[in-house]
Amino acid sequence: MSEKFKIYAKSIAIPVILGGFVGLIISGFMDYNSLQKPFFAPPSIVFPIVWTLLYILMGISYGILESNSLVDSKIHSIYYLQLFVNLLWPIIFFVFKWRLFAFIWIVLLTILVFVMVVRFYDKNKLAGLLQIPYFVWSLFATYLNLFIYLLN
Repeated sequence: MSEKFKIYAKSIAIPVILGGFVGLIISGFMDYNSLQKPFFAPPSIVFPIVWTLLYILMGISYGILESNSLVDSKIHSIYYLQLFVNLLWPIIFFVFKWRLFAFIWIVLLTILVFVMVVRFYDKNKLAGLLQIPYFVWSLFATYLNLFIYLLN
């Protein structure tokens, strides 16, 4: 097994497994279908599909950087900080039902994702571009969070 394959496998596995673990934690607390939602709110089945794809893209981007020895302390820090913030958001939103705090938290996440996109792009254009769907989804999730808070 090549070293690059191991790097990519690890880089993809970390966010996918952690995201799946958080999904298991929150599964008994999901109340999305019972909430008043804004226009354009997708059905609940969309979320695990989108998040799995985004976690895979996250891993690929980080793998590109790591396999090309482009990960420095700033890249490492912003990547794992945004992942940590990302993984806590559904717990705040669904388990604790702190909708306003979750909104503030997701604004922080969106800022971190933007910084990550820029830093990744500076190191490797493809690694940065692969994170644009994550940034766009974070903006959309921020919209959803805000209007769910306001409507409920």
